[in-house]
Amino acid sequence: MTDMSYLDGNMLDGPLRELFAVDLSSATGRCDHCGRVGPMAGLQVYSHAPGLVGRCPACTEVMLRLVRAPDRAWFDLRGTTFLEVPMPLDQPHPGPL
Repeated sequence: MTDMSYLDGNMLDGPLRELFAVDLSSATGRCDHCGRVGPMAGLQVYSHAPGLVGRCPACTEVMLRLVRAPDRAWFDLRGTTFLEVPMPLDQPHPGPL
């Protein structure tokens, strides 16, 4: 690999803060198992576990896990191929990353 200029992970703070400050229930996700694309608000959510488990309404595979403790949270999207998040148009776009 050639020596390429890079920034450390701290530069992700602003873009990730902007991304996760929106309502993710309006986001669109694709199930890694069956390929169904739909709103995250359409997931079947189970709260019987130590946290929340969101399952695909088509194939019932797990797409999302969210566990919350008083001082931290774990967010697992392994069953989701992508998450498309609508961004408010009234905020200035920071430019290409």
